[in-house]
Amino acid sequence: MKSDELRALQAPIKQRYRDDPGAAVVTLSAAGELGEGISCSVRTATALASAGLHPASGGDGTLLCSGDMLLEALVACAGVTLQAVATSLAIPVTGGTVTAEGDLDFRGTLGVDRDAPVGFGAIRLRFDLQGDATPEQLETLLGLTERYCVVLQTLRRPPQITAACAVTA
Repeated sequence: MKSDELRALQAPIKQRYRDDPGAAVVTLSAAGELGEGISCSVRTATALASAGLHPASGGDGTLLCSGDMLLEALVACAGVTLQAVATSLAIPVTGGTVTAEGDLDFRGTLGVDRDAPVGFGAIRLRFDLQGDATPEQLETLLGLTERYCVVLQTLRRPPQITAACAVTA
């Protein structure tokens, strides 16, 4: 896709959101179903993803790990955002890879040490790009990708999260 094509595609959407800011607020949702053993299946747009325990917490490695899925969501969002920014600004990126690594101390989630954190202690996101972008363009590309990547910004500034539990007969 070229810059003018992306702008033409997004122009009416952006104008609608300027005219009606409430239209820009969209509720996304996900649902899962508890499965056999210790598992939860989540229907994605294209497949059923079954998650279970990571091998470092007792899993056998046959099911997806939710921590890996979080990193995968970050990679996907950052990759799409980077491509949209590069396209919009006509920055010559012809390909590349996006990787994310995260460090977990499983003592926290297993309750081995109450002082050990539960969750990622550090996440590293890296872009290895192909193309003719200048160092200045790459700096702009990275800055705008960080600014507009939904998953990255959600991790950096966590939203208020509520949880509830109910039992049905």
